[in-house]
Amino acid sequence: MEQGVLYLASQSPRRRELLQQAGLDFAVLEVDIPELRDATESPQDYVQRVARAKARAGLAQLAASEGGVVLGADTEVVLDGDVFGKPVDADDAAAMLRRLSGRTHEVMSAVWLVAEGREQGDVCLSRVRFATLSEVDIAAYVASGEPFGKAGAYAIQGHGATLIEHLDGSYSGVMGLPLFETVRLLRRFELAAAR
Repeated sequence: MEQGVLYLASQSPRRRELLQQAGLDFAVLEVDIPELRDATESPQDYVQRVARAKARAGLAQLAASEGGVVLGADTEVVLDGDVFGKPVDADDAAAMLRRLSGRTHEVMSAVWLVAEGREQGDVCLSRVRFATLSEVDIAAYVASGEPFGKAGAYAIQGHGATLIEHLDGSYSGVMGLPLFETVRLLRRFELAAAR
């Protein structure tokens, strides 16, 4: 049923885990794309652009004869129009968690597929409500090290799940790769079995 080779343009262990969970075979490509939002760019345009840029950078690494399909993805936490990337240090992580405390934020997760002469993408939007966090809660979570390397300074698949009161949307999307949207795109590229 599968035609061609799927490549993941990401070093994220969470994205690899999610693709494996979906039963997909893939190879990993290393890409280095600057993740800087333009001041005029909406959060959704930003996550789509970054996901597309990763996929295109991955495709550029392949020889034309390889005929692969490259998947790029980006996930961002958005509150009050501000995009929360990965914290640069403990103070930054704590500041993000303070802002998220007791509030509902959006998680935008974009997935983009690129093949020679063809590309298509999708965005998954989830809403996450955090519990009200004390300074002790925040300090303990930051000290655990889990917030680092995670958009919004938390990991839903880890201890960060204990901070979340409610999720409206996609668990895998908040984790870093919306599986429903990803597999739907892969079917269009004939890289996943049709239901």
